[in-house]
Amino acid sequence: MAIRTIHLEGDEVLRKTSKPVTEFNQKLWDLLDDMAQTMYQADGVGLAAPQVGILRRAVVIDIGEGLIELVNPEIIEQKGSQTDTEGCLSCPGEYGKVTRPYKVKVKAQNRNGEEFTIEGEALLARAFCHEIDHLSGRIFKDIAIEMVDVQKKK
Repeated sequence: MAIRTIHLEGDEVLRKTSKPVTEFNQKLWDLLDDMAQTMYQADGVGLAAPQVGILRRAVVIDIGEGLIELVNPEIIEQKGSQTDTEGCLSCPGEYGKVTRPYKVKVKAQNRNGEEFTIEGEALLARAFCHEIDHLSGRIFKDIAIEMVDVQKKK
């Protein structure tokens, strides 16, 4: 496993559409492992493959309840609405108010290519939407209602 470089806003890779994963092999497993390690090192709750320069449909998420790996994820249901502050590892120090669904259902594959569905509410739904947006070349600032000044307390 290795820490990968997180690409920052302005890097064109963040604006490109990711291609589906078609090979479920050691290369993918290494990518997912590296993405998780990179996310934890950066103190994030999610990371999409484009953020580490790989244009493939893969994301990792951990909102504090354990690691979730999504390969070729697709939102298939959404309900409700929530507006809250979001940040992004590719936009350090920047935050914005973003409206997302309160509950989503995602269809995806695991690292072995097996299909599954997973549901998330509140923060998990927000993380699913945020990371899946990265796979289409979108960042949270594209849909932010307003940018906000958040002082991090140490």
